[in-house]
Amino acid sequence: MEGVGGDGAAAEAPLNKWRHEASKLFQFCLDKTTPHAVYRWVGTAVLASIYALRVYHVQGFYIVTYGLGIYILNLLIGFLSPLVDPELDPSDGPLLPTKDSDEFKPFIRRLPEFKFWYSITKAFCIAFVMTFFSMFDVPVFWPILLCYWIVLFALTMKRQILHMIKYKYLPFNIGKQRYGGKKSAASSSGSRGD
Repeated sequence: MEGVGGDGAAAEAPLNKWRHEASKLFQFCLDKTTPHAVYRWVGTAVLASIYALRVYHVQGFYIVTYGLGIYILNLLIGFLSPLVDPELDPSDGPLLPTKDSDEFKPFIRRLPEFKFWYSITKAFCIAFVMTFFSMFDVPVFWPILLCYWIVLFALTMKRQILHMIKYKYLPFNIGKQRYGGKKSAASSSGSRGD
C-alpha cells in the first residue's frame, strides 16, 4: 500500500515542477511588459480585431460576444472608479478632495491599469477559444443584444460621469501639471529691466 502512494506522488512531482516553471516564465513575461503600456494595448486591439473577424466570419457566437461586452463594461467601471468611494465608505484613507481648498490627493483606481489590461486580454483569449466549440453558439437575435448593451453602457456611463462631477475627480492623468509661478515671475522681472 505504501508503494502506491509513493508512485502517485512521484508521478505528480514532475508535473508540479513543470507547472511551477511555466508559471514563473509566464510571470516573467508579464513583468517585462509592464512598462510598455502602448504596446500592450496595441496587442490587445489586434487580438480584439482577430476576435471580431472570427465572429463575423462564423456569423455566430453573439451571446459569447455579449457576455464579453458586459464583462468589459464591468472592468471599465472598476477602472474609472476610485479605490475608496466617498459615498460608500467614509474612511480615514486617501479620499477625493471635495473642495478647491483641499490638498491634492492622487487618484487611486479600484482596478489598476495593468490588471484592467490583463483581464481584458484574458477575456478576449477565452472568448476566442470559445468560438471553436459549437455548444457556445446559442442562436439569438443579435440586434436586440446590441441595443440592450448600448442602453446598459449609456446608463452606466451616465451614472459614473455624474459621480465624477459630484466628487470632482478625473480618472485620467493628462500629462504633467505645469505651474506658471516661475515663468510669470521671470517675465515680470524681465519687463522691469526694460
